[in-house]
Amino acid sequence: MAQPFDLIILTNGPGEVTTWLRPVVQAVRAHWGSLPRISVVLAPCSHSTGQEAAIARSYPEVDRVQAAKHFFPFLLWGKTAESWSWFSQGVVLFLGGDQFFPLVIGKRLGFKTLIYAEWEARWWRWIDGFGVMNAQVLAKIPPKYQAKFQVVGDLMVDISQEEQPASTPPIIGLLPGSKGMKLAQGVPLLVATAGVIRRQRPAVKFLLPVAPTITVQTLLHYGDRQRNPMVKRFAAPALELCHTGDQPYLQVADGTQIQLVTDFPAHQDLRQCQLCLTTVGANTAELGALGLPMLVLLPTQQLDAMRAWDGIPGLIAKIPWLGTWFVRWLNRRIITHARKHRVRYAWPNIWAKKDIVPELLGELDPETLGALVLDYLDHPEKLQAMQASLQACRGEAGAAHKLTLMIGDLLHLTTVDLGHQPPPVHHRDSRLNQRE
Repeated sequence: MAQPFDLIILTNGPGEVTTWLRPVVQAVRAHWGSLPRISVVLAPCSHSTGQEAAIARSYPEVDRVQAAKHFFPFLLWGKTAESWSWFSQGVVLFLGGDQFFPLVIGKRLGFKTLIYAEWEARWWRWIDGFGVMNAQVLAKIPPKYQAKFQVVGDLMVDISQEEQPASTPPIIGLLPGSKGMKLAQGVPLLVATAGVIRRQRPAVKFLLPVAPTITVQTLLHYGDRQRNPMVKRFAAPALELCHTGDQPYLQVADGTQIQLVTDFPAHQDLRQCQLCLTTVGANTAELGALGLPMLVLLPTQQLDAMRAWDGIPGLIAKIPWLGTWFVRWLNRRIITHARKHRVRYAWPNIWAKKDIVPELLGELDPETLGALVLDYLDHPEKLQAMQASLQACRGEAGAAHKLTLMIGDLLHLTTVDLGHQPPPVHHRDSRLNQRE
C-alpha cells in the first residue's frame, strides 16, 4: 500500500485559483483518492481580489489553505501560520507566482518540485519536473534538460471544456475594463452599441461581468453624462440600476437591458456568449483561453485622458497645456506606428503571432461597431473559425490529468488500490518540518 504524501500547491491570483487550481485538485483527488494531503499556499499577487483563500477553501478536494499575507514567513523561515506538519514525502506544484518559490520550498522540505509552465520555464537545472502548455515552450529548453519536461496541454482548456450551458437567444458579452481611463470610453461605447444591436435584433441579450476591482456604482458613474463627458460623445443613453429578484441589471433609457454578473470569475456566464466586446488587456487573455470569439476595442476619442504611462512620458503628460498636446501627439504616433507595423495588442494575437481576433483601433462609433457585431451574428461560420483559431493557439485538453500522473512519477508511485486509502490525518505541530 502506497504511503500518504503531501501535495503543496503554490498559486496566487484570482485567475490561477479559479482556472488552474480547480481542475488540478479535482483530477488529483479523482486519481489518487485520499492518498495526498492537498495544501494550497497563496503568494501575493498585484491582481488579487482578497478572495483567493476563500475560493480555495471552498474546493472540497483541498485539505488546508494558507492566505497570501502569511506567504513570506513561510518562504523565508519555513513557518506556516498554523504550524503545519508534513509527511515524509511530497511534491511542491507550481500553479502561479514566481517559479523561484517552489525551488526554495522544495529544497527546504526535501520534496520534489513540479512546475506548470504556460509560456516560459525557468530554473530547469534544479526543478525536478515541468508540465508545459505546448511544444513551443519545450523548444526553448536546452536538449540535455528536456527529459524533465512533458507537454501536458492547457489547464484553461480543461475549464473551457466543462459542460456548456444552453444559449438561446444569442448573448453578447460586454467587458468595458476595470480602470478609469478604459471605463470612461468603454462604458458609454458599449452601452450605445448594445442599443444599436437591440434595435436590429430585439432578441439579443447582453451580459456584463463586473470586474472584482470595481462596483456597479462605478459603472453608473461612467455612464452618467454629468460625470463623464464621453457619454455625450458616444450619444449613450442614461443608465439605471434595477433588480429582478437578486439579479442586478442595467436598464438603459432606450429600452436595452444589460445583465450584470457580480460573481467572480464569470466563466460559466461568459461561456453562454456567442461574441464578446472587450477593451484591450487581461480580458483578452481570459476570453482567449476560454475560446470565446471577441472584438477587441481600442477607442481613441479621449486621447488626452490616457495619461497612465510610467517614467518621463508620464511626467510630461501631467504638465498643464504642454501635457495635453504631448499626449495627443504621442498617442497619434503610437496609433500610426501600430497600423504601419501591425503591432498587436490582444493577447491571443500576441500568442499566435498573427491576427486571430479583430483589433479595432481608432475613433470607434456605436453604429459601425453594432453593424460589425450583427454581421458576425449573421455569419456564425466566422465565429466558429475564430473559436477554432483561439483553441489552436493554446494547448490541448487533459493538462490536469497529465500533471496528476507526473506527480506520481516524481514519487515513483505504482498502481495501487487508491479507492480505499484512509483520509489524511491533520496534525498541528509547532515545527514546520516535523514528519508524520
